[in-house]
Amino acid sequence: MTPDQPAAPRSRPSAPGTGRPVPRAGAAPRVRAAVRAGGRAAVLARPRGGGAKPPRRSSVLESLRRAQARARRAWDRPLTAYYLVLGGALLITVLGLVMVYSASQIKALQSGLAPSYFFRKQLFAAALGGSLMLLAARMPIKLHRAFAYPLLAVSVFLMCLVQVPGMGISVNGNRNWISFGGPFLLQPSEFGKLALVLWGADLLARKQDKRLLAQWKHLLVPLVPATAMLLGLIMLGGDMGTAIILTAILFGLLWLAGAPTRMFVGVLAFAGAIGVLLIKTSANRMSRLACIGATEPGDHDQCWQAVHGIYALANGGWFGSGLGASMEKWGELPEPHTDFIFAITGEELGLAGTLSVLVLFAALGYAGIRVAGRTEDPFVRYAAGGVTTWITAQAVINIGAVLGLLPIAGVPLPLFSYGGSALLPTMFAVGLLIAFARAEPAARAALAMRQPALRKKLARVRRKTMRRPVKKRPSGER
Repeated sequence: MTPDQPAAPRSRPSAPGTGRPVPRAGAAPRVRAAVRAGGRAAVLARPRGGGAKPPRRSSVLESLRRAQARARRAWDRPLTAYYLVLGGALLITVLGLVMVYSASQIKALQSGLAPSYFFRKQLFAAALGGSLMLLAARMPIKLHRAFAYPLLAVSVFLMCLVQVPGMGISVNGNRNWISFGGPFLLQPSEFGKLALVLWGADLLARKQDKRLLAQWKHLLVPLVPATAMLLGLIMLGGDMGTAIILTAILFGLLWLAGAPTRMFVGVLAFAGAIGVLLIKTSANRMSRLACIGATEPGDHDQCWQAVHGIYALANGGWFGSGLGASMEKWGELPEPHTDFIFAITGEELGLAGTLSVLVLFAALGYAGIRVAGRTEDPFVRYAAGGVTTWITAQAVINIGAVLGLLPIAGVPLPLFSYGGSALLPTMFAVGLLIAFARAEPAARAALAMRQPALRKKLARVRRKTMRRPVKKRPSGER
């Protein structure tokens, strides 16, 4: 600094948070008090912790919104339908195996068999069905379409063999079984459901490609006559429950194909009239219809099974009496391991167990609808919708009969009840849904991205497990 330049004023430090200069030591006491008061006011006025806390209600609503957003993102992921179908079907099958073992022990002992007889047969059928599910999930869609026509021909041939004397046998008044000697029985009508789904889906997809579904004759022919042929073969054996399921599959296919409302209502009215005629002409079916909502067995115990199914559910309460502790399976409830296994589930696992089964079926149905709604392939849409209609309608009819809301139709609970003839085609149908869910472009891309990461993870695990531990030697040891 030169002597000509004036001296620069000194800068005094400021009081915290105020910007005011700190007074010198010799300043008046009131000035220092004012500065200190201003600093305290500024400090107190500053927000602590990043601002005032929001109201508790707003924080709860915000948490709910975030949870809803996370749930919506989870539902919209490409592999959601794939995991729902695979996980839901496997959980239903495993829980069904547990309940078949629990519900069938007394029945097996009463028949002079080992307690695990029915369980071992169901376990073998589940293992074989798992192989079929894996095969169906890995088969290309073109092969599924080519497989439809041979399956339909074989199903019709076997359903004709049921009516041949000496080959077809009757079980509980219905002649719809073929005996292969010993305990091995086959119900061809169960495979007829799968055949109708695949063949009907391929037929409608071909006609849609040629833009023929706008004409009612191409929409109904030959789908309705072929279904009527299958229904006639089934009704010759008296199995009206399976006939209802096939009718539901037909209506599901027509609905997905965009049938006009008047045509849809007309076909539904015709089928309803045929159903009423078949019920009116059968005393057994009329007695089943009269047992809806029954609370007493009635004359000649005609409502015995329906009433004891309600008793089993009532005994279960909220959490059930425990696995194996059912009282109704000791000869009181007919068919505890087949048609009325849901009642035994309610008695041993309670309301919690039955609701779990319902949630699993609802998840499976939602996944099937999602697959059918998101695809652009008409065959995949019709086939996925047909399988979803089949499994959902059969579950509703079975559970509705156990709850006393519908007449007893004699159909098993899909993937849950005892019966290999019903389990095998149903698991193949689940494999179809898995294949369709994997075939979505977004799901295919997500699976392709996960494969390299999975291989790297397995390689890291393999390196860790194969690395031999080395003992630490003392510093003087060589």
